[in-house]
Amino acid sequence: MSNQGLGSWMHRRHIKSRDKVAIIGSGITVTYDEFDANLNALAHALRDAGINKGDRVAYLGENHPAFLEVFFATTELGAIFVPLNTRLAAPELHYMLEDSGSSMLIHADALSDLASRAAVGIDGIRLLTADADGSAASPSMVAFRAGKSTDYIDADVDLEDPAIILYTSGTTGHPKGAVLLHRNMTWNTMNAMVDYDITSSEVALLIGPMFHVAALGMGAFPVLIKGGTLILETAFDPGRVLDLINQHKVTMLSGVPTTFQILSEHPNFATTDLSHMRNVTCGGSAMPMRVLEAYEARGVAFTGAYGMTETAPGASSLSPKYTRAKAGSVGLPHFFVDVRVVNDDFTDAAPGEIGEILIRGNNVIDEYWNRPEASHDSFVDGEWFRSGDMGYFDEDGFLFIADRLKDMIISGGENIYPAEIEQIIVELEHISGVALIGVPDEKWGETPWAVVTVRPGTTTSLEEVRGHLEGRVAKYKIPKNVIIVDEFPRTGSGKIRKAELRKQYS
Repeated sequence: MSNQGLGSWMHRRHIKSRDKVAIIGSGITVTYDEFDANLNALAHALRDAGINKGDRVAYLGENHPAFLEVFFATTELGAIFVPLNTRLAAPELHYMLEDSGSSMLIHADALSDLASRAAVGIDGIRLLTADADGSAASPSMVAFRAGKSTDYIDADVDLEDPAIILYTSGTTGHPKGAVLLHRNMTWNTMNAMVDYDITSSEVALLIGPMFHVAALGMGAFPVLIKGGTLILETAFDPGRVLDLINQHKVTMLSGVPTTFQILSEHPNFATTDLSHMRNVTCGGSAMPMRVLEAYEARGVAFTGAYGMTETAPGASSLSPKYTRAKAGSVGLPHFFVDVRVVNDDFTDAAPGEIGEILIRGNNVIDEYWNRPEASHDSFVDGEWFRSGDMGYFDEDGFLFIADRLKDMIISGGENIYPAEIEQIIVELEHISGVALIGVPDEKWGETPWAVVTVRPGTTTSLEEVRGHLEGRVAKYKIPKNVIIVDEFPRTGSGKIRKAELRKQYS
């Protein structure tokens, strides 16, 4: 077979799993046979429309079977898939379409207006509606592929060819397009299968959007290559998630601490059958102990995770047996990944010493799209990717995240890593979220302030927060003020915009 990339995966898989259900979502149930036929027909239609190897096809939509159909049809041809964040504004999307040089934009029907506005002024771009309905300006993808051959197109695709351009959420300036090669996604899939023990009996509920690499790289791809079943949800509704866990005997679920907290506080949590859930992953930040205990009481153990778009996304994982013994750690490097923690001169830091985290592996990108300077500056010695995260190894080689390099607070010449303090503050019963920021101070340069959200019907105070921290961390790390907000400003991927908070409270 000439196609050594991801575009051959569903052709190889459908032969082994013909009648098995591959995807459930948006009222659609698709077997591996049906999925392979649909995406092959779409690949023929795309090729007939002039899409060839190296061309870019963008997709704008929430989780839906069409998302994966477009991805696999695009990569079957050796073309490059460009997933777009549905939460962005038209000018932001316009930049990504123009920067990537996308020649086609396939979008959800509900996002037709946004897609049209994003495509204005881009010469030659063609729009298609992913759903059955369409319009003169954006015909239906279903009609577009109708009557086309369902035979597999075996294009010449190498593992070193680009598969995806995924734009990172920039806090300043324009976002950068991370070029994920077929090699990057293949080796990440291998890491996920090895370290998460993914099997063909997996039933994975994807509640995170696939236009972010976590749901795509750690959920969709490893489950589909193994012949498991994906359940796609377009939005997070805790009651519905619990119903789906019951209905489909879900084995695999990923989220952030807030996701699992909201589920545990839902009235139906106590009666939901969690006995099949053996592969539950939490990333983003440390899990509050009260939430961890709520799941442990139901027999559910968590795997911790750390990574980023540029690592496709897996860098390390913490297996459930270390959840307590290595609380706060993001675990050990994935099986085929190397991780270092280095000082300012890029020499290795000693155990317990905080430095920048560097990552190397076949899952790590080589470059950003059309950004040679940024690509060069992102690597040490041309091979170690600079994560921009600060962390340390303990004596046993387990990795701990201190914070983002750019979010570090310097107070009176002392470095304060917000994540360390945030993990302790969030232990407080009333607090549902926290962001520690540095606020300018004439005497100390900066002092730490805590911006928090609280659970409904509760509140907190500076005295409570300071009292919880006193004796546990150095005094200079304790917030000088506590601000309660209704919600945090966030990036498209859900990360708190600390730069915006610093600007607001400075």
